Amino acid sequence: MRLGLDAHRRLTLFGTFTAAVILAIMPFPAWAEPFRPDWVGLVLIYWCLAAPERFSVGTGWLLGFLQDALYGSLLGSNALGKTLVAFLTVRLHLQLRMFPRWQQAVSIFGLLIANQLLVLWIRGAIGQAPETFIYWTPSVVGALLWPWLFVILRDLRRRGGIA
Repeated sequence: MRLGLDAHRRLTLFGTFTAAVILAIMPFPAWAEPFRPDWVGLVLIYWCLAAPERFSVGTGWLLGFLQDALYGSLLGSNALGKTLVAFLTVRLHLQLRMFPRWQQAVSIFGLLIANQLLVLWIRGAIGQAPETFIYWTPSVVGALLWPWLFVILRDLRRRGGIA
């Protein structure tokens, strides 16, 4: 039995977000943990770029809230960060789409840094601020992975029939 086109689209979207959440919570070796990119943020940015009319601030808040619940962090800190990232991405999506991949990667770095700055500010306000520069490595790794992740997600979007 074949899935309807609408069901196939939903499954593709749900699958990409589910994969991002799984990659975000999957155990890493202790030495590699600081280099884990913000998978949820990267996938959110992609979908906000590809379909800004469908994915926006609400999606960012929901994904961030899910991250807060899964990480056991202060409820709302990741939600606020992902909301900011979604807002900025949707607001700038026309400009970001026109950039070559390397310029997109630099812009994505800025978006990921904005998310981390907001979360850092909240964590600092409650006395849980990190003490090392390792805190910033996920943004660097995410920006380096962006060109490949973009191509993979674009291919999935095309195969899923998502306009």
